[in-house]
Amino acid sequence: MTVRWRSGDEYQNGEQDMSTVDMKSKPSDSNLRACYGAFVIELEDLLANGVTATPRPWFSGAVGLVRWRGETRALAAVGQTARYADLDGTPAPEHLCRPVTESTLFDLASITKLFVTTTLLTLVEEGRLDLDEPIATWLPSFRGSDRTGVTLRRLLTHTSGLPALLSLWTDWPDREARAAAVLNAPLVNPPGTTFEYSCVGYLVAGLLATQVTGRPLPELVRDRVCGPLGLVDTGYLPSPSQVERTAATEYQPYVGRGMVRGSVHDENSWSLGGTGGNAGIFGTAAELARFGEMLRGHGAVDGVRVLSEDTVAEMTRDQLPASIEPGFRHGLGVRIADPQSMGVLAGSGDAGGSAAFGHTGFTGTSLVVDSRRELVVVVLTNRVHPSRDWSDVRGVRCGVAALAASIAEDPNQSKVNLP
Repeated sequence: MTVRWRSGDEYQNGEQDMSTVDMKSKPSDSNLRACYGAFVIELEDLLANGVTATPRPWFSGAVGLVRWRGETRALAAVGQTARYADLDGTPAPEHLCRPVTESTLFDLASITKLFVTTTLLTLVEEGRLDLDEPIATWLPSFRGSDRTGVTLRRLLTHTSGLPALLSLWTDWPDREARAAAVLNAPLVNPPGTTFEYSCVGYLVAGLLATQVTGRPLPELVRDRVCGPLGLVDTGYLPSPSQVERTAATEYQPYVGRGMVRGSVHDENSWSLGGTGGNAGIFGTAAELARFGEMLRGHGAVDGVRVLSEDTVAEMTRDQLPASIEPGFRHGLGVRIADPQSMGVLAGSGDAGGSAAFGHTGFTGTSLVVDSRRELVVVVLTNRVHPSRDWSDVRGVRCGVAALAASIAEDPNQSKVNLP
């Protein structure tokens, strides 16, 4: 499909006028013909606004995907995999500036947490872990005092009392010391009393999975989630051929990385080898949507079951007590009814089990599953390119959510051919 660019926009630092670039994303499946019409034009416009924004773009490229009742109703890919070589606006080398297509990989950032949660819940189903058993059973550093109150449930609901972040890449010298720092991180709140979004908690959760199974987290995610679902482009540590299809993220000279591409953006996960429980998984829009369809299907899609219906019901149930109100609700790994990232979809149903749920990623990614409206919505951008301080994509996420809601209300709007 040819991306329709607005004309007449000016770009800073002598950049190329993107309205002259013909970028095409060709559907690879005949079922995608359903999105050739008003829906895809609106989706392209929403995403193209980010590429053409002034005084500087919100991202260099993006892919949006809306599925209704398991069928694609809108798919759009815009922009390039990279645009800048640094924070001064120096153009990136031409070979890195590939047109974004539906096969472009993005750093999913904290959407990784959903894959890690699913992996851990398979271990719960097998009886190898218990949601409410103290993790001190497996991790001795959590024995004693309030630390025994840290359970897997509390890790997955961000109520463990662990801090939001540690600066592993600056404060500890090597992976062994950094892993020890994670496992010995002091509590900042008594477990179960406060919601504190904690990447440290998910780093602990990833280490817990490895401790219980004796296997690296990337292998567990691959064998228990991605492999069964047929997700060949989703996982940790992209291969060299996958890196060539990956969108760049941030310019990070402060850690000696330069422009990051194909390596996890998150500094803590990177300092642990790129395989942390908080971030590190890369993927495409279509494969992330398939993962979302598995959750919408109560743990199964196309005859492949990853989790039981009861487990998904527990995963997507509001786990927070009424006294904890962070502005949204939270299940096991999933955020529920979050207006900041889900827009109008956040009002779908109620937090008792029928509300929209999903997760965002710091790099500019999001997944929303709305079971009542029968929707799966994916937005992938590299909004941290070349700097995390340049943009905020909440408006894009909410705009795509509004489009998805309109699709659910009238999924058979008349189709028009794209120019």
